[in-house]
Parts: sequence; C-alpha cells; structure tokens
Amino acid sequence: MKLAVLIRSLVLSLLLVGSAVASEKVNINTADAATIDRVLLNVGPSKAEAIVAYRKANGAFKSAEQLALVKGIGLKTIEKNRDRIALGGGAAPARKVAPATTRRPAPAARTAVKG
Repeated sequence: MKLAVLIRSLVLSLLLVGSAVASEKVNINTADAATIDRVLLNVGPSKAEAIVAYRKANGAFKSAEQLALVKGIGLKTIEKNRDRIALGGGAAPARKVAPATTRRPAPAARTAVKG
C-alpha cells in the first residue's frame, strides 16, 4: 500500500515538473544563444548563435515568423516552438529628440502711472 502511494506521488511529481519545463519561454530579443538552445526544440547551438547574430545585425524580431529569415530556421521549427517564444523587451530603435526651444516670457503690460 505504501509503495503504491509512493509511486503515485513520484509520477505526479514528474508530471508537474514536465509541464513546468514545457511552459518555459525564451525572449528571442534578449536571450543569449545558450538559453535559446536550451529552451527551443530542434534549435541547437549553431542555430541559436545564428539567431543571436541575425538579431545583432538586423535589430529586434517583431514577430516569431521573422525567425524564418535566419538560416536553418524554418516555419515548422517556429510552429513547434510558438508557445516557447516571447518577443518583448527588444531594443527599441533610437529616436531623435527635438531640441528644446527657449521661450522668452511675454513682456509685462505697462500701465500709465499718473503722478
């Protein structure tokens, strides 16, 4: 009886751990190659390096589908990993800020003083 309870507990624990690992996401705009390699299915070290190199050369990914532009990454790989891919937090393109203009205060109204 105790053995059966122990086995059930072990199986339940493994199922919970497995679902936690399966739900891990990777931000393809900020992650390093090792993290991409670890989280994405069918993406090894060389493809992960290619993703990082593409991102550095072309900027942040705006969609998961853009991964197909990376050599060695196809739409099937993207579909297998869609629930593992996150896009937020990419480096935003630099914007030029208009210089601040200096305004002079309006001249005070003059009042005639009778004296």
